[in-house]
Amino acid sequence: MPCAGVNAMFMGFQEYWQTRKPVLDKALNRALSGLLGGVTLRDAASLMASLEAGKKIRGGLTCMVSEALGGTLDSAVPRAISVEMIQAATLIHDDFVDRDTQRRGRPATWTVEGARRAVLIGDVIFASAIKMMSDLGREDGAAVSHAIAQVSKGALHEPLDPLALAGEIESGRVGGQFYEKIIRLKTGILFGAACRLGAIAAKADGKLRETFYQYGLCIGEAYQIADDLQEVKTHLASRAIYPEQMVALAPALLPFAGAMRLYIPDLLKRKSTELNHPVLELFSTAAEMMEHEIEHRLQSAISEVEGHFPDNGYSELLRSTPRDIIKMFNES
Repeated sequence: MPCAGVNAMFMGFQEYWQTRKPVLDKALNRALSGLLGGVTLRDAASLMASLEAGKKIRGGLTCMVSEALGGTLDSAVPRAISVEMIQAATLIHDDFVDRDTQRRGRPATWTVEGARRAVLIGDVIFASAIKMMSDLGREDGAAVSHAIAQVSKGALHEPLDPLALAGEIESGRVGGQFYEKIIRLKTGILFGAACRLGAIAAKADGKLRETFYQYGLCIGEAYQIADDLQEVKTHLASRAIYPEQMVALAPALLPFAGAMRLYIPDLLKRKSTELNHPVLELFSTAAEMMEHEIEHRLQSAISEVEGHFPDNGYSELLRSTPRDIIKMFNES
């Protein structure tokens, strides 16, 4: 299902995504039903609804890259679904680790199925994504295996203990590069894998696969910064932050703190705190710099594929997609 004259058909990624999402919804439902259909679950309907409720932006990227490079939607969809399965399994694990009790307006899996079963359900989904792609080909299997390993490593790097992180920052063992590692592993890698799988689906050569991997990586990093920026703005509005909130946000503040870096360990050590004038200035400055960094990553994504735009009407869609995705996130 390649699309000629795509410029006339789609005004941007959101319009493209809206036409592909119903296909992805149906395919993910089929995959998860087959996967979990024989498992006794306490609330199977709630679990399925939660797993299927994602936006599927990553899967949409897989499809778009594949079609842009001359592949078919049919070849892209299984690969897109493997990416969405990895994302779903990651969220199941994250909710348990972070003790989040809600996911997309429904009880988090671990609160219904128990911690042990939630972790195992996530593991089954991870393993099934690897098998699905390995059955398609060695390159597909390698792409999802690498993505799962890196995303898991990213989760391992995320700090959980406010006092421990404060000590790491004060000793100089944690700095701005820590955030680079987190956004790449936590979010960038899976966006990159989504685009790489799209290129594989289109039978693109190795150089082009790497080019589109870097394109997705930059988009994913911008997406994570945008997510963290929303948190910064929330605390600016409320003028308060607790240590358990600060421990998740501190890595995002470090690269943009400058001389105000010394306030971060203090915020991690307090039981609760109102954001006074110096700290408000830290948050405000960080928010402004994060806006600039998002734009830098988006421009980097576009630069990655400059000179590789296909001559089939997709060039403008590929060029506008990075900013369209951040706009979709900000409006959701």
